[in-house]
Amino acid sequence: MAGSKITHFRRKAEGKTDYKKRLKLLMAEKPRLVVRKSLNYIWMQISEYDAKGDKIIASAHSKELKKLGWKMGCCNIPAAYLTGMLLGKKAAGKKVKECVLDIGLQASIKGSRLYAALKGFVDSGMKVPFSEEIAPSEERIKGAHIADFAKKAKEGKYKSQFSALQKSNANPEEITKQFEELKQKIAGK
Repeated sequence: MAGSKITHFRRKAEGKTDYKKRLKLLMAEKPRLVVRKSLNYIWMQISEYDAKGDKIIASAHSKELKKLGWKMGCCNIPAAYLTGMLLGKKAAGKKVKECVLDIGLQASIKGSRLYAALKGFVDSGMKVPFSEEIAPSEERIKGAHIADFAKKAKEGKYKSQFSALQKSNANPEEITKQFEELKQKIAGK
């Protein structure tokens, strides 16, 4: 066909894959801990390379936390940490012990949800090389910053910030308590 161009790396052209970064991760010859986020959810997978396409060994989605009794949002730092713990427990059942982190094209920001998810995964007993300095503080992981903001927002102009939680009878001021309860529940699985 005249004028048609064959693109060998379609995902690169679409801005979906950095093949240099992917090759470095694959050279580690370990399963990859794939962490992705959207505005509403966090999802994680343990993936192994296969010539026919990557094989998913285990996966966890922050929506699964709702089934375990989580009443808060599924896209915050505490939810990311708990999703990481949940995947760690699933991975232990599949005999996975060590992974390398794959955040794809997402920005690497110190203390972000991505690193909260990684910290949860590592705290469940898995090995992933990373610096503890990049993970969020314990207070942020437990959701203390959300509880403090909720207390300040009760009468202020940010009252509508928690309207969705109020409709579901969830109290954002109790997020640290609920976090600890769910963490113990996941750890006991």
